[in-house]
Amino acid sequence: MSDCDHQCGSCGESCGERSEPQEDFRVKLHPQSRVGKVIGIMSGKGGVGKSLVTSLLAVGMTRQGKHCAILDADITGPSIPRVFGLTGKAHVEGDGLMPERSQGGVDIMSMNLLLPGDSDAVLWRGPIIAGAVKQFWSDVVWRDVDYMFVDMPPGTGDVPLTVFQSLPVDGIVVVTSPQDLVSMIVQKAIDMARQMDIPILGLVENFSYFKCPDNNKEYKIFGESHIDAVAQRHGLKVLARLPIDPALAEACDKGVIEGVSEHFMDGALAVIAHM
Repeated sequence: MSDCDHQCGSCGESCGERSEPQEDFRVKLHPQSRVGKVIGIMSGKGGVGKSLVTSLLAVGMTRQGKHCAILDADITGPSIPRVFGLTGKAHVEGDGLMPERSQGGVDIMSMNLLLPGDSDAVLWRGPIIAGAVKQFWSDVVWRDVDYMFVDMPPGTGDVPLTVFQSLPVDGIVVVTSPQDLVSMIVQKAIDMARQMDIPILGLVENFSYFKCPDNNKEYKIFGESHIDAVAQRHGLKVLARLPIDPALAEACDKGVIEGVSEHFMDGALAVIAHM
């Protein structure tokens, strides 16, 4: 309209240039918290190694002198405390919930740090789970965190939507594995992130190959990789290819992920360091 003042909130007309104000669902941090960059780790399905990738990124950035934290948003399937060998429980100080700190200095908040037993089931519906994720952001005292990594549950449901809407996510890393079916599902995660206007830092492929210790040859146990084609199709970077490595699995099982000295994630760490 010729006399449009672009104040759509007070206008009753329905024109092609109408733009409604976007409702802000962001949740405020605890007053004593300070968090720099927030990076989500997601995938289209479970069992592809999001928690492993999350842990390796936090450990890698900590080795670069950054103070890192992990918000374990997988409320019904938390595994981060086990990977870092944490056996204590989160506690309250004043008006805030304090995260547990790993031996290497990574601050961690996870549902398993609040449950009486590590194997206790969380029988909650979606809205309650989403509310817990928000509280992990708003009620926990995250002190002077340079990088927060959010380990999200698989898929494009309530929790990923809550994370994208409620937290100031600066970018996500999408984790996949070589199978063609997984590549198709990963595209759903990519599509969700783009619909939510969340930058995608790149892709990480887990179970990419197995390096035989006897002959030093690499074998594609899960078939040929499709990650390069997926990355090219969506204009994304391949940040890392993780092997099938019994030593990595053992480090997770024993809670000594901070002792892993491999450089699998160097490409991903370089991208995050230059955000």
